[in-house]
Amino acid sequence: MIVRQFISWVRTAPAGERAEATRALARAWLISDLSQDDRIAAEGALLMLLDDASPLVRQVMSDVFAAEPGAPPAIVAALAADQPEIALPVLEFSPLLLDADLVDLVATGCQQVQCAVARRVELPVAVAAALAEVGDAAAVLELIENPGVTLAPFSLERIVERHGDLAVIREQLLQRENLPASVRLALAAKVSATLARFAAARDWITPGRADRLAAEATERSLLDIASLSQGEELANLVHHLRESGQLNAGLVLRALLSGNAGLFEAALVELSGLPQRRVAALAYGRGAGLDALLTKAGFPASTVPAFRAAVAAILETGFVDTQDGVTRLQRRMVERVLTQCESEVVSAHDPLLVLLRRFAVEAAREDARLFCDDAATEIDAQRFVQMIEDAAPAEDDGSYDGEIVNEDDEDIVFVESPPLAPRLDDESEFGYESEFDDYAPLDENYIASNDEYAVIEGLDAEIAQIVRERIAA
Repeated sequence: MIVRQFISWVRTAPAGERAEATRALARAWLISDLSQDDRIAAEGALLMLLDDASPLVRQVMSDVFAAEPGAPPAIVAALAADQPEIALPVLEFSPLLLDADLVDLVATGCQQVQCAVARRVELPVAVAAALAEVGDAAAVLELIENPGVTLAPFSLERIVERHGDLAVIREQLLQRENLPASVRLALAAKVSATLARFAAARDWITPGRADRLAAEATERSLLDIASLSQGEELANLVHHLRESGQLNAGLVLRALLSGNAGLFEAALVELSGLPQRRVAALAYGRGAGLDALLTKAGFPASTVPAFRAAVAAILETGFVDTQDGVTRLQRRMVERVLTQCESEVVSAHDPLLVLLRRFAVEAAREDARLFCDDAATEIDAQRFVQMIEDAAPAEDDGSYDGEIVNEDDEDIVFVESPPLAPRLDDESEFGYESEFDDYAPLDENYIASNDEYAVIEGLDAEIAQIVRERIAA
């Protein structure tokens, strides 16, 4: 009876009063012990209010029913398809929306709708895939930042493909744990391509040279990523490279000349179909095993001498570890392989020689850059030592050019200073130990009383000597 009276009253009530009455009716549906007839009538009244002219009425229903598992499913579905301001609470919190409903809302909704869906707790993988496929950049960013989302590798790759040119999305992706190596490679390629387009658009370099530099940067990034990958992850990366057409003789040769044995062996395993142990035995064994392995992997015959010379150099000198996590071409190895191939290849314009010469130039420039960085660091350290020495006070010869101080002057307070001379009998981290720490409670009084007269003789010179010894070591 009360519900029927509500239906009669609500037709002529003001919008604000209708909204408050609707809120009370919705809460009664959830928490009140209504009879079966009253519950049916209340649901009918709420369904009728979905067509109310005032959005305030639907807004209060959305607020009340948003996170309630006991809300009427038909009303929740209608609210989810309403205008964004009304639908957002339901889209973000309602447990009654099915995966199919959410996928459809993502495909047809605006940016606000997509962002609300992306913020849902424990978002299903299918819905996350839909957002990665068609979501706006803002919605994709919400998706990446959602800690309750599990993104499949293909979804991550799709996000990089669609929005990888945005720095904020790249940064959030790189902060994710266990990011697949193929996705990191895609991010590196996207950054290289973005920078190449920017440089070409400013007419700093030609488009052709920009594309070549971007490809080289991507290859170097690939080697860095591969050096951090092991086991199954490395095998998946190599398989991805093969599927995307990036696994070629030039890339594998660069990996070998950079000392990356893992990528070299994984590539031969992928291309030849042989087990890893068999590949290692053929690659580093004696005889024609390497030639047969390269032929089975599908590498051109013209590249075999370069691989043979590179493997011989590695067996002689050993693999070189990465420096600071960065894989670089080894200059001596590249020059040795280049010299060997120049004596075997007939034409000076052979593509292999062109590639090796480019590697040699790149390795020489990288070595020069590292040398200059080390030299600059050493010069900066020497300047720091010189600054300390220049700031050190001159040794006191016992003379005083100023006015002689009267010992009877009561305004002067003399506090005994602790000894600061080096103690050679006790060893510490720097070879000496100061007793100043034992007088730490007197430090402020000492400075306040004798600031104009305190002279720490030789301390700065000792510090300079210590810094100089550390740099030399």
